Amino acid sequence: MKNKTVLKKSFISKLFVKIIRKFGYEVVDQANLNLPIKDKDINQNLSESGKRNITIPLGVINIKNKINSLTIIIRSYTFGDVNDDKVMLDQNKKRIFELPKIEYTLRTIKSVINSCEKSKEYFKNLDINIIVTDDKSNQANLDKIKKLLNSTIIKTELINLSEDEFASEIKDKDINGKLISKNMLSNMRNILKSIKISEKSNSDLFYFLEDDYIHKNEAITEMLFTYEKLSTQLDSDLFLCPADYPFLYSNIDNTKIFLGNKVHWRSVKETLITFMTSKKMISRYLNELKAMGQLRHHPMEQKLHQIYEKEYCLSPIPSLAMHATNINSIYGIPPNFDWKKIWEESK
Repeated sequence: MKNKTVLKKSFISKLFVKIIRKFGYEVVDQANLNLPIKDKDINQNLSESGKRNITIPLGVINIKNKINSLTIIIRSYTFGDVNDDKVMLDQNKKRIFELPKIEYTLRTIKSVINSCEKSKEYFKNLDINIIVTDDKSNQANLDKIKKLLNSTIIKTELINLSEDEFASEIKDKDINGKLISKNMLSNMRNILKSIKISEKSNSDLFYFLEDDYIHKNEAITEMLFTYEKLSTQLDSDLFLCPADYPFLYSNIDNTKIFLGNKVHWRSVKETLITFMTSKKMISRYLNELKAMGQLRHHPMEQKLHQIYEKEYCLSPIPSLAMHATNINSIYGIPPNFDWKKIWEESK
């Protein structure tokens, strides 16, 4: 039989912890690095979606910007005008692992599905919708994509683009008056389609994604918790990029460092057209975002970079996703990242 004094002490301790927590504090048992009321180790995810973000030893942030819905739009291109579909869009370069493009598309979708399913452990009531907008894929590849989308309980949709869609809106010459390729027209058509979808949807957050980004399992969870936390701290909506691009280390630029949920994030002024942001930001910069699909700028992301001069865009350190391009590309695979492990996990 337990000593009555010990039982009384245990009861008083638990009562004290509960009272303290009602005032917005968390109690850490320094002897074993445990949070008694949560019965969790301090290295575990301590945050609660939509309520509070907890970082040891910095404490608690009460969330003001709760996320209720997320729409992920994956722009798919698996079959173009080139004879060898192992090469990259508008480039005569092969991707890392040198496989047909459909392999990268399927692994991107698979990794996003896995990451979304993982996030549901923490964001139980979050409405997630994964949309694949496909341009020019053959039927065999479309069947593979459909099969993969049907394998999850997450809500999914496959949208096929027609070649004449947005023909009246997209310029066939770039900003310098030079004709652009059919593959680039396809890319721009798909960008414009994804923006149009977001324009009509009321989702809280949108994640615009190319089909060659292989995600870590924890990627979506980290991005969601970080968005809630930092948009609350900054009192502003923002942009998040999942990749730690090599080009970010080619110059010595000023940056700001933020502590996300479990990783660090830094402010950046350039990304590719893969990013997460809010419905509010899309409405605010709708014309600029559409412009990336209407006229070929150099770089293509020029309008996006102009937005980053006014708004925060953050990139994770270490990376949450691998951009599977050529190994020598400064816009490709992230440094200090287990590329092969993440690739195999998304098979």
